[in-house]
Amino acid sequence: MADDPLFGVHGNALALRSQRMAMLASNIANAATPNYKAKDFDFQKALAAASTAQDTGTNVDGAIEDSTGYRVPLQASLDGNTVELSTEQTLFAENAVQYRATLSFLQGRIGTVMTALRGE
Repeated sequence: MADDPLFGVHGNALALRSQRMAMLASNIANAATPNYKAKDFDFQKALAAASTAQDTGTNVDGAIEDSTGYRVPLQASLDGNTVELSTEQTLFAENAVQYRATLSFLQGRIGTVMTALRGE
């Protein structure tokens, strides 16, 4: 779906939102792991890279890899862990809302196509 012109940028956005949700969930799950480094990626940069994938040969995974970095904590911890639980939870919730919005748009788009195919 990510490469389908019918869905435009929203197919890539949904795939990226899903991957970001997994990355943020991993950060939350490792909040108590010594020396764990919280990771995130720049969504806008990854979306731009994924949108030009056909021109450059980059796919969604490559776009994520190119825009992933480690989060710098506001306050250092003694065990070397850089996860700040409140930050991760906030980013996870924001991403979940944006994921749902993208999914709703795609569902509407599919509904429109189905209506057209039925000839209504």
